[in-house]
Amino acid sequence: MRVTVLGSGDAFGAGGRFHSAYLTEVDGATFLLDCGPSILQSAKRVPWDLAKLDAVLITHLHGDHFGGVPFLFMEYLYETPRTRPLVIYGPEGTERRVKCLFTALYERSAAEPLPFPVVYHELEPGQTIALGAASVTAVRVHHVPELTAFGYRVEVGERTMLYSGDTAWTDELAEHARGVDLFVCECSTFETRLDIHVSYPEIASRARELGCRRIVLSHLGSELLRRLDELSLECARDGMTLDL
Repeated sequence: MRVTVLGSGDAFGAGGRFHSAYLTEVDGATFLLDCGPSILQSAKRVPWDLAKLDAVLITHLHGDHFGGVPFLFMEYLYETPRTRPLVIYGPEGTERRVKCLFTALYERSAAEPLPFPVVYHELEPGQTIALGAASVTAVRVHHVPELTAFGYRVEVGERTMLYSGDTAWTDELAEHARGVDLFVCECSTFETRLDIHVSYPEIASRARELGCRRIVLSHLGSELLRRLDELSLECARDGMTLDL
């Protein structure tokens, strides 16, 4: 399993970082974990061939996590013509919200049939899907009350990754992360405590007991980025590659 960080920033692009997007490559499948609005810029900067993408897995329906899907549609219409299906997974409401956003951004294009099938699968918490050699489970996390939010646990053979998506720190999150090879954990603030995001002390104080082989912090906010020299945990960087 190879994970390429296409976007490690928060909703505000703190530090000039791109919005959330983690390109995950396994035998038989290539998929995105989240697809923020900067997806085309970040993929082309790596660079990475967007034609290879099989699926998009959305953690929750905030714009910095799914707002790039209509731009993928436009890329496949005009720049990288596509005919094979694109599969989109996400929580309840994903199909409606993606279609509404596409219409809002590109009304004429959205009104016409796309030359490639778009297949939507709205997942239930705890549901597991197969993507090539990977087994991917939607893990319910605690973010905002009006939305269902997932993290995704990806297993390939004996290797396991947990991507937290946006979440508060909870005992349930810790249990899902315990012992994984790679834990990509959101960390939006340094000291400010929020009930919808993880602060640095919350993850740093528990990192050792989790027993993860590697922890990488993501969704990095400006408060945290101003104090990088005080951190003992690794932070994601746009363009970095994580191999399991």
